[in-house]
Amino acid sequence: MDRTQYTGSTRWPHLVVNKIDIFEPFRWLKLGWKDIRDAAKDSLRYGLVIVVISGLLTFGLLATDSFFLLPFLVSGFFLIAPFLCIGFYQISRCLEKEEPLSACSLLDALKSNHVHIAMITGGLFIILQLWIASSFVLFSLLYEGISPPLESFFSDVFLSENGRVFLMASILVGAFFAVCAYMISVTTVPILIDRKIDGFTAIRFSIKSVLQNIPAMIIWAFLIVLIVGLGLLTFYIGLIVALPLIGHGSWHAYRALVPSN
Repeated sequence: MDRTQYTGSTRWPHLVVNKIDIFEPFRWLKLGWKDIRDAAKDSLRYGLVIVVISGLLTFGLLATDSFFLLPFLVSGFFLIAPFLCIGFYQISRCLEKEEPLSACSLLDALKSNHVHIAMITGGLFIILQLWIASSFVLFSLLYEGISPPLESFFSDVFLSENGRVFLMASILVGAFFAVCAYMISVTTVPILIDRKIDGFTAIRFSIKSVLQNIPAMIIWAFLIVLIVGLGLLTFYIGLIVALPLIGHGSWHAYRALVPSN
């Protein structure tokens, strides 16, 4: 599948991103929903695979008495979502180009710019590991052992004085890493799939897209957390639709934010 050659300057002052309306993210959701309807079989099947893998990971944590890692798994889900949604980006790209979905391969998307996609994915995993490590440090400062036992986990973490301190610190630390991950990845993976461009330039496009459209991008971040969060609350079942909706919507976000050559 052909990709567009980027011929512009890669210097920060010369990178051009579009200025969008504050309510533009709602249009992305509308377009994402249209993509789901147009490619329901492929899109929902891909979402189901991610849900099954997430369920197995959660079951593994519960079976090995590693319940305290569940919040990190959920948070990690948000951090590495740009990589997980590659299949949705590829489907939207095929629909946009009016190419048959039978030729829409996840492997082709990964191979299109595999070195730089791997670099971005590795960076997101590093952010996730740093957040987990910082949470372990907070736990060790406030509790004996890695975490409170399962039977008293809720009362120790949510009702005790130490628990309230831990929650506030975790929220602040988690928010910092989440903002970093969001800014460097909001358009990065779609642009790497679509254009012949290096990872660092893709990151600069992503950061500049956020900084020049802060109100709209805050709304988009809120919608992502809300929709995926609702999917998580349904014991992952709702993610079968939530993930395709956000994945396809993210492709249209990239199209709206990064001008065509």
